[in-house]
Amino acid sequence: MRQFLTKLAVPCIMLGAFTQVRAEDLKTADEVIAKYVEAIGGRTKLDAIKTIRMTGKAIVQGGIEVPMVMEIKRPSKARVDSTFQGMTITQAYDGATGWFVMPFSGNTNPEKMPPDQVKRMESQADFEGPLVDYKKKGHTVEFAGTDEVEGTSVYKLKVNKKDGDVEQHFIDKEHYLPVSMKTKTEVQGTEMEIEVSFGDYKEVSGVIMPHSVSQKAGGMGASTIAIEKIETNVDIADDRFAMPERKEPEPVEKKDEEKPEEKKP
Repeated sequence: MRQFLTKLAVPCIMLGAFTQVRAEDLKTADEVIAKYVEAIGGRTKLDAIKTIRMTGKAIVQGGIEVPMVMEIKRPSKARVDSTFQGMTITQAYDGATGWFVMPFSGNTNPEKMPPDQVKRMESQADFEGPLVDYKKKGHTVEFAGTDEVEGTSVYKLKVNKKDGDVEQHFIDKEHYLPVSMKTKTEVQGTEMEIEVSFGDYKEVSGVIMPHSVSQKAGGMGASTIAIEKIETNVDIADDRFAMPERKEPEPVEKKDEEKPEEKKP
């Protein structure tokens, strides 16, 4: 959920009804991750989710609201469709190829994404996030002590991703849910610092998920995603994520040029 990610007042985490875990001093990354997986509902319920469809809106600079639908399918497929001024912008990743359609340029054909955008779509396709099964995914995670985020005591985990990005994840010490994440990544050849915050946690199919995500990205300002509905295990065909064939313009038939009438003497 990247350029559509948002800035919400960090956690409205009303989790008393969801979990009654006791705050304690953990000392390793694996201990924190185990508590996190338990807090969101447990591995069995998480593994049971094969597809996700999120419906909501992105609120960008100036308060402009952009309706959007995000679909994710295991093991590594993602698609985001957002509508603005009657046109639909599509970004998708099929597990190997990232592509987009940007009709505002007057081109309705799909185009391949540059590598930095493909990397971000690949991250979106992992709806569990990098902490779950991090070793299997090729990441490393370090325990970086404790910290405080807007008055909330948190555990800090440093994630060295296989794609080269480094992320700092902040996990609530009381409820073991993500509060925020910071990273530095390359966007169009420029290194950018991104801060993401999570809030409005609700239960969906036995798993606790954030329904608001906020993002501050360098000097690009803030954006917000407010998720209105999350559906799980919906039927999503694989070809939803595959790059369509380009449509070549139909040839224009040339009419025979009419010869000018010859003037009679």
